[in-house]
Amino acid sequence: MPQTSLSTGRAGGISSLFSCWRNLALLGLLLLSPVAGFSQSSTTKPASKPAVKAVAAVRGRTSVQYAKGFTLSYADNYKVLTILSPFEQKTTATRYLLLPRGTARPAGFAEAQVIETPIRTLVGLSSMHVALASFLGADNVVVGLGSFKYVSAPKVRQRITEGKVLEVGQGKQMNNELLVAQHPDLVMVTGWPGESLPRFQTLAAANIPVMINSEWVETTPLGRAEWVKVMAALLDKEDLVNQKFDQVVRDYKRLAATTRTVAKKPTVVVGMPFKDVWHVPDADSYMAQFLRDAGTTYPWDKTKAPNGSLALSFEAVAPVALAADYWLHTGSTKSKAEVAAQDPRYAAFAPFKRGLVYNNNRRTNAVGSNDYWESGAVRPDLVLADLIKILHPELLPTWQLRYYQQLK
Repeated sequence: MPQTSLSTGRAGGISSLFSCWRNLALLGLLLLSPVAGFSQSSTTKPASKPAVKAVAAVRGRTSVQYAKGFTLSYADNYKVLTILSPFEQKTTATRYLLLPRGTARPAGFAEAQVIETPIRTLVGLSSMHVALASFLGADNVVVGLGSFKYVSAPKVRQRITEGKVLEVGQGKQMNNELLVAQHPDLVMVTGWPGESLPRFQTLAAANIPVMINSEWVETTPLGRAEWVKVMAALLDKEDLVNQKFDQVVRDYKRLAATTRTVAKKPTVVVGMPFKDVWHVPDADSYMAQFLRDAGTTYPWDKTKAPNGSLALSFEAVAPVALAADYWLHTGSTKSKAEVAAQDPRYAAFAPFKRGLVYNNNRRTNAVGSNDYWESGAVRPDLVLADLIKILHPELLPTWQLRYYQQLK
């Protein structure tokens, strides 16, 4: 889940407040060591509408393979990007007509929102939107953010320092007057229940396109990361995204292959209680897929929940934690002392006793932004490498943890 000022709890990468809509979306969307090519260094988807045939990767075009939340099609001189909204029982879709700047709207797309490409200026209200631009070397298009706090990309932070990026707020605090005055080519917002385009009628009246993304409800790490292709289509950078994303896929799959024959798959417990409820990833969450690919024994790996994540009591999780091999994702804590201070009972957990507690907050900057939720969202290969290094260190002996740190 991306960092935004609306973020609260997370269940292994799926928001505990909003994950109940995720499974509804899935129904609606039915319409070896070291690894070759992977550097072991921490630096390292109506009859009256025209049919548009999806085209596989050819020069200047890309195709969607893993993501379920958007589709992308190409015609002679335009693209059709469809963003699916997963937060209603009947999934709705918004079509965007991506036209070269100055091109007339073709017939048959009267209802589609037009975005002129390549976009030159972007206001992104989520850290994920920054990550999409940064992945393609397009930090310079970011001219507005919902909050300066939730940004890690060094080039964007430098642009903030230079006064080249505006803080526009979010939700009811979003400064529509400032946005209208600046008139960016696109405002990108995060999809939540109740977040629909009519709420942005002020921007629509000013002819400012708004795109609502819900990439955080994707059920696989590669599916979530593939949203970089949305940004690539907006920037006319399909050739670049094909090259870079394909490499991420290759590295991720090679890493996942290294754990398939491991003799021992350690048991892991994930997360911490939030307001007395311990939300753990269910079988359809992208975090559960990370754990499978990292070669773990995850007690809830086969358990699906109507809410998208399992809301458990401390007493339900404690028996697992008391005997688990590893404990991952301990909130904002940076030490075992901070963990124990939240609840003395945590000290009885086996991973706590053995010092095998790892949190995904190694790359947290001075303003409190955690890069795991930014660049980590588009680099699942690096996240998986971290997990394998933690759980099966012999498979990646020289890898240095990038997003995770061991709590002392």
